[in-house]
Amino acid sequence: MERIENALSLLKEEKVEVITLIFTDILGRLKGFNLSVAEIERAFNEGIVFDGSSVEGFVRIEESDLIAKPDPNGIFIAPKDISGFKTAYIVCDILKPNGEPFERDPRGILKRKMQDIAKEGYSYFVGPELEYFYFGSNERPEILDSAGYFDTLPSYKPTLAREETVKVLKDMGIDVEASHHEVAYSQHEIDFRYSEALRMADILQVSKMIIKEIARKYGIYASFMPKPIFGINGSGLHLHMSVWKDGRNLFYDEKDNYQLSPFAKSFLAGILKYIKNITLVLNQWVNSYKRLVVGYEAPVYISWGRANRSALVRVPAFKKPSSARMELRSPDPGTNPYLAFASIITAGLRGVKENLEPPSPIEMDIYHMDESTRKRMNIDSLPSSLREAVDFALENDILKEALGESMFNKLIENKLVEWDRFRIKVTDYEIETYYKML
Repeated sequence: MERIENALSLLKEEKVEVITLIFTDILGRLKGFNLSVAEIERAFNEGIVFDGSSVEGFVRIEESDLIAKPDPNGIFIAPKDISGFKTAYIVCDILKPNGEPFERDPRGILKRKMQDIAKEGYSYFVGPELEYFYFGSNERPEILDSAGYFDTLPSYKPTLAREETVKVLKDMGIDVEASHHEVAYSQHEIDFRYSEALRMADILQVSKMIIKEIARKYGIYASFMPKPIFGINGSGLHLHMSVWKDGRNLFYDEKDNYQLSPFAKSFLAGILKYIKNITLVLNQWVNSYKRLVVGYEAPVYISWGRANRSALVRVPAFKKPSSARMELRSPDPGTNPYLAFASIITAGLRGVKENLEPPSPIEMDIYHMDESTRKRMNIDSLPSSLREAVDFALENDILKEALGESMFNKLIENKLVEWDRFRIKVTDYEIETYYKML
């Protein structure tokens, strides 16, 4: 009750004019509807009934009613100049009509996972690097510059849009550590200060919406498509992560060469062992696998190291125990962050429970190794297509454990449909290659 009272006081103090309740479907798309400010107290206490059959992966038409219950801790207040009104975006949990958690609510899945690990004393923290593109139009990916990594273009529309986005996010209580132009033409990055996983998933969903809204204000289009243009780098969602207990970073050990504890090494080994089985969630689109190819700074091979940016997992150098972390480089910004975080923590803690040992770190450029060398060093590779990712997801129970059986089955069903639609479509490549030849 106190949380609700504090939330109501905040909305009143901030003179909020519009309430938008938001939630996420199984594919990571943000959904929402507006609510009268006068109705928000009832919404906090009872929730708002909506038609779940219209939301991808939720329920069938004959069982359509679901309840969106706003979380008093999930309030993000956007300034007036975004939409013309001071708007509070409030993240919701999805419940069944009887008040029980809905088993295919992505946020609910991560929330329950965080509650489960909290019983063991663990807290899971994530700090993402979000890459994306600014294009000239929402019709086709029209490149706006030929700049590169860390280039500064002060009066350039996308730079202004990114800088305004960072200001707005900070005004909304979202901690941004840095932002800059990325390696590819028209590509940008925003880095977020680490936070507990559930909070960070909320932040990513709201931030992507704000990025798109401010881009629209500048007459450009922001895209989180993993690989929108052939021949240049795609976009990643690099995840820096750590696990804490009793105020202590469990990843740190000052005596180790990498300053990684036995816990961290087993966690790392769990990710490396199960990464192929959870890739369907981390890279969930047909297009995701156009990014995961050699030569464009995206990881392809399952390995880890410190300075090696061709590795799947990188252990950055750090100066203090609180900064001990590992960076998983394979996810892309098209992922559903709630499901991604739930899958990663499940794989990592499975490694801890199984007392796994990681392989030796690889500090050489794996991209330029020949196949026989990689084979000799036991360097495996990620799935190369959505269909392969589905097969690996079905090969092991780790993803079902992470997501629950209902969500797992629905996701598999959805992704097989997507793969089949892609498989039977005649592409531009085929017309260009075969039409005049045959």
